[in-house]
Amino acid sequence: MDQMTLSSRQVWLNFLALLPATGLTVLTLAVAFLRFYDAQDFQFLQFVAQPRAWSNRLTVAALLVALVNLGVEWNRRNRETERLSRAEAERAEEEQRRAEEQERATRRSRIQNRWIVLQIQHQLDSSEQTRAAMRDFQLFLQEYGE
Repeated sequence: MDQMTLSSRQVWLNFLALLPATGLTVLTLAVAFLRFYDAQDFQFLQFVAQPRAWSNRLTVAALLVALVNLGVEWNRRNRETERLSRAEAERAEEEQRRAEEQERATRRSRIQNRWIVLQIQHQLDSSEQTRAAMRDFQLFLQEYGE
């Protein structure tokens, strides 16, 4: 139900965003039509006794609609730019998390490999030097182990 409501709301917002540009087009056509024809051409229309006056009124209306359209487009582009920058920031954060996880995995793998090498050395040669290396590694693991 909420998904349907959001969808219909988005449809209405998209429709309303188209109105200023469409209105501007219609007003511009009306201005041109009224500007280039005389009162004789409008005898069938009662309200167009003075086409030039109506043309001037519609020109002012077209300018207002152009300003509204500018505001709508400005807002839309700002929202789109903000959405793109948020998406880019999220991608960068995700990439950084992956890099950090890869670094931690590499570090763990090196520590584990070092431990395996020390165990093998101890089994092959249980000298005092090998025991000291194992003790140092044990201290390292206690201090820096993850």
